[in-house]
Amino acid sequence: MATWETLLAFATVTILVAYFPGPALLYTAAQTISHGRKAGLMAMLGIHLGCYVHVLAAAFGLSAVFKHVPELYMAVKIAGALYLIWIGIGMIRSRLSAVDQPVAPPKTVKRALMDSFIVEVLNPKVALFFIALLPQFVDPAGSLPVWVQFLILGTLVNFAFSSADLVTVFGASFVVGAMKKTKAGFALGRWIGGSMMIALGLKLATDRG
Repeated sequence: MATWETLLAFATVTILVAYFPGPALLYTAAQTISHGRKAGLMAMLGIHLGCYVHVLAAAFGLSAVFKHVPELYMAVKIAGALYLIWIGIGMIRSRLSAVDQPVAPPKTVKRALMDSFIVEVLNPKVALFFIALLPQFVDPAGSLPVWVQFLILGTLVNFAFSSADLVTVFGASFVVGAMKKTKAGFALGRWIGGSMMIALGLKLATDRG
């Protein structure tokens, strides 16, 4: 592995990137605002699991394909953006449960896990982030194989990201706690969360980066 000084720099960069407001934090906030804390936690878990796909891809060099095949990058990017927009529309159109309570039904909470996993996997920017960041802190002459170093560093980055998502979920749930106590507040939360999701999808689709 790299020296302790290099690892300290890696940790600093990771924390700064993880806690800087970005698409993942906005996504978990939107899920929490729309469906509550449980859905937000499931969204966080889905993003965490989906991120391992990119970690493995970076470790075995698959992510480099995006650099050499821009058409594939664009196709995956548009697919992910459209999926976000579709989720946002679904949030806005969703209704209260049959018992007419302002609480997201268990099916919605479980769906947040799968949706979040798919959104993360379909985000090519995450793949490019890993292949841009991790090689800077890998020692080819180290005692561990390069791919093992990639996996270790990628896992550390993923947990840092998830810690930021966790803070976001509890922060968002605290802010909208009173809103969730009424049917009108619950409906407003769905509109806010859904609108955030649609706006995020449009931003990702039109972002040139």
